[in-house]
Amino acid sequence: MSRESEFAEDIGEVENAEHGIVATGAQAAAARETLEDYTLRFAPRSYRKWGPGVVAISALGGIAYLADFAIGANIGIANGTGNALWGILFFAVVIMLTGFPLSYYAARFNIDLDLITRGSGFGYYGSVLTNVIFASFTFIFFALEGSIMAQGLLLGLNIPLWLGYLMSSVLIIPLVIYGMNTLAKLQVWTTPLWLVMMVFPLFYLVFQHPDAIGDFLAFSGGTDGQGGHGVSFAGTMLAAGVCLSLIAQIAEQIDYLRFMPPKTADNNRKWWTAVLTAGPGWVIFGAIKQVVGLFLAVYLIMNFAEQAGVANEPVHQFLAVYEEFMPHWLAMTLAVILVVISQVKINVTNAYSGSLAWTNSFTRVTKTYPGRLVFLVFNVTIAIVLMEANMFSFLNELLNFYANLAIAWIVTVASDIAINKYLLKISPKQPEFRRGMLFNFNPVGFVSVIVAGTVSIMVYFHVFGDTIQPYSPLVALGLALVIPPIIALATQGRYYLRRTDDGIDIPMYDEDGNPTDVKLMCCVTGIEFERPDMIASAVPGPNGEKQYISSLALSCDKTGEHVLPPQPPQASTT
Repeated sequence: MSRESEFAEDIGEVENAEHGIVATGAQAAAARETLEDYTLRFAPRSYRKWGPGVVAISALGGIAYLADFAIGANIGIANGTGNALWGILFFAVVIMLTGFPLSYYAARFNIDLDLITRGSGFGYYGSVLTNVIFASFTFIFFALEGSIMAQGLLLGLNIPLWLGYLMSSVLIIPLVIYGMNTLAKLQVWTTPLWLVMMVFPLFYLVFQHPDAIGDFLAFSGGTDGQGGHGVSFAGTMLAAGVCLSLIAQIAEQIDYLRFMPPKTADNNRKWWTAVLTAGPGWVIFGAIKQVVGLFLAVYLIMNFAEQAGVANEPVHQFLAVYEEFMPHWLAMTLAVILVVISQVKINVTNAYSGSLAWTNSFTRVTKTYPGRLVFLVFNVTIAIVLMEANMFSFLNELLNFYANLAIAWIVTVASDIAINKYLLKISPKQPEFRRGMLFNFNPVGFVSVIVAGTVSIMVYFHVFGDTIQPYSPLVALGLALVIPPIIALATQGRYYLRRTDDGIDIPMYDEDGNPTDVKLMCCVTGIEFERPDMIASAVPGPNGEKQYISSLALSCDKTGEHVLPPQPPQASTT
């Protein structure tokens, strides 16, 4: 254990009676826990010891979920293969374009998407709104994966669904408690087995039944294959809308990418390869899985009429393939093992990321840190409720609705980075997330998400008529793309930065442009933090000297006495 960890374990309440500086139990608890997973703040260089490849594999391990197979099957059955394939392509292009700027900022500056969002048009409290959107993503997809695992347990072990839901959820909690160290090991060691179990049977099926490819391409929808859905723009957008509910997956990729090592001349190629592959590149693997999920569903519908009703359930899909070349008992065993491994690999990420999102929001609003474990249990509990409500039966409707909110958020942040920061140069190019440096709310992003999300949801619920209803994802995307620069220009960027000077003379970045690893002592917790995580305190030291406070401790400062005053208006514009 490091010196800082030992100090944090014993810190209790740190008190300076002369100046009234007190580290509450909440602050001490936050200090202990974030030395492991950095729930509320910048990930310091001293902790980021993994190479680019390990970080990338860990991030991609989280996309081992089987939800893609269910999504691909559902949109194909509902809209036909042609519409599904075009919808998946549209989804992939949107994810690549929006995911790149977010992934770069996370890996380059070692901050999660909430911290990126704060400085990209939302403000210190404004990003709480998007945290709730993201937390919703984590428990919706936790429930979806848990449902798939429960289906496997029912089929293979005859465990009732209600008990399977509970087992698939409770299993995850102990795996997530210990943060990034445990998750990285889990993802790296399970990925090879998962790849073999998933890829080999698919090649076998295509080799043994080449006619299945023709059936797949000619499939027009419906559980009888006679849906009669021709290719249309409306059908494509309906399919894309379901797929685009996964746009928030980039936030989970970023929860790993923030631990990337510093980018240098020596690791430049490896660094970029890892960021592009594990960042926006996740969608390539996701799109392939969706296509395969539809392919397997069509195979079941065309060859096993009695299984048409469960053709969208991944466990039945893989069981049918395994039975092509092995005994039923072994096929059943492997299908259940595949489902369990896939569910664990993604749901540790869903639970981990959800607990970060809830904890971050709660701490910012209440200035109280209850511990990440509290919200880990909270997030899992919501997922269990969704599973018990049989969310799998209305999956398309739920994901189509959620997609509008997710698109509004992700595209707004991407628009601010790409357009406002780099093209218009209104938004500060260097990310800012610290309390006191930002305004509480910035209309650029906050208003954009509300408008884009609200209007697109109204479209989805037929408020503007039936004709435009399938295009609600396009409405969310278009509004979220154009509103941020319009508001930024109208407000002349005055709501981005409350201060431009954080009161620290040490440079923020090293000679390679990476966040520096110079450490400063936090006057509240008594722990050293790296310079990018620090800000000058408004409270002077015992002899009138300047003191520094970590963003972590500042988040828990209920009195606000450590928060620096705003600079004159002309100094806070960019």
